[in-house]
Amino acid sequence: MPDYMYMLESRLSAEQRAAMMRVQELAAAASANVYLTGGAVRDLISGAPIRDLDFTIEGNPSRLVRELEKGGAQIVFENERLRQVEMIFAGDCDGSLSAARDNVYARPGTTPEIRWSTIMEDLRCRDFSLNAIAISLNPASRGLLLDPTNGLSDILENREIRALSIHSFTNQPVRLLRALRFATRMGFKLENRTAEWFSLAFDRDLQHEIPAEDAGAELRAVGREDKPVPILKAWESRDLLGTFHPQLARRHPHNDALQRLTKVRDDLVSAGLRPRLQWAAISAILGRLKSRERSAALSRMAFRSAEAASILGLEEAAAKAQKMLASRKTAAPGDAYRFLEKLPLDQMAFLLAESSNSKALGKIRNYIHKWRPLRQELPNVETELAGLGMSRGPAFAKVIEQLFQQQLVGKGRNPIDRVKLLRKLSGIKEPPKKKVKEERKKPASKFAQRAAARKAEGSAPPAGKPGTGKQEAGWPAKGKAAPQADVKGKKEAPKHPAPVSAKKTKAPVTGRARGKRKKR
Repeated sequence: MPDYMYMLESRLSAEQRAAMMRVQELAAAASANVYLTGGAVRDLISGAPIRDLDFTIEGNPSRLVRELEKGGAQIVFENERLRQVEMIFAGDCDGSLSAARDNVYARPGTTPEIRWSTIMEDLRCRDFSLNAIAISLNPASRGLLLDPTNGLSDILENREIRALSIHSFTNQPVRLLRALRFATRMGFKLENRTAEWFSLAFDRDLQHEIPAEDAGAELRAVGREDKPVPILKAWESRDLLGTFHPQLARRHPHNDALQRLTKVRDDLVSAGLRPRLQWAAISAILGRLKSRERSAALSRMAFRSAEAASILGLEEAAAKAQKMLASRKTAAPGDAYRFLEKLPLDQMAFLLAESSNSKALGKIRNYIHKWRPLRQELPNVETELAGLGMSRGPAFAKVIEQLFQQQLVGKGRNPIDRVKLLRKLSGIKEPPKKKVKEERKKPASKFAQRAAARKAEGSAPPAGKPGTGKQEAGWPAKGKAAPQADVKGKKEAPKHPAPVSAKKTKAPVTGRARGKRKKR
């Protein structure tokens, strides 16, 4: 049996693990059972990136939500009737907390009665089997997989979307949009019976009965998709775009802008940023509608005023940011960095996708690929400065900031130049260099010199006879000049020796001959 907790912890980011541990601690303190459900478990099993952490609690999650707020979490949306809260956990990761419930329908298609229930009842009344899986986070059963509808097999083996009830689309027509979205994203097909119920729903024109609020929830969901264009095309093939606005089916979403935005998001993620481009994507989807039509569509789909303002005002806000980046106020790298550091990522992404201003684009790219990495290296620089002997304090922080400003203009980026610049800015002088005394070699004694000379004479080859064909010591090689004498004062031998006379040499005189000569 797979160890799902090990799989989960190895796949989550550090921030997501911290958020999950915090929810477990709070639930244990409140004696409430908590489970990881929905998209997180589905993505874990399918191998997709885990984007959201959806927790289901047997009980009221309001107490846990308040404690999480104290720890830095932010509430995005709260539905008190359903006891459901969408939030951003501390560490900037998305998720939700909701109470386990069972929707009871008096007859198909009517408004359901909400009853608070156990986790198993909650899973059985969900939309599709792949979303009806949970992992227990309770101390007694931590890591236990709950799969009452066999969704695990649908994900790993069948690779299909299976509805859990024949009245699934009748009770909630918005599941027509949702089924196509999951099938397109995951590359699955509709299960045979589900496909029949899907076609039957269209025959009954249930697509025109999708509540505007539910359509708005699906529009928010597609805005957060990694690849929204294929999903929009799948909706368009079924004539479902009119659900959001009647004119959208005629004018179509701005798919080219969405493709550019998707590429920019991938680049930002690879650079270590976490852009939330949900509103920018929705702005592109509704981009070909008139301003008045966009505003009316968002209002009809129950978008909150802050959300609508973010969508409708994105283009204008990005235009102001572009004007600022192209002006003299951000001509210096330090001023441009301070401005871009506070600029929302959705405006930055919109400019990268749509702007043609070279000055603005150049500064944004420098910020992403050059200036931010330098800023992230400052903790290491602080360690270097402390190692040079400067104590931490206001002056210490001032030196670090001055160094960063110098690095923005290209100075002190390699380790050697950085240390020199730190010494200059902090006033710390370099330590004096130690003088190395050179040992003079003592001259060898006369005895040692004579011994070396004898050794050299003994190793020299014996002199050979001239004219034997072998090159002997002292005789020049063929074609080369003879070596000249090195000793000064000696006369050079004549080039052409004088000819020897042909006189006969006298024989040596013996002793007797000398005596005879004396007598004579």
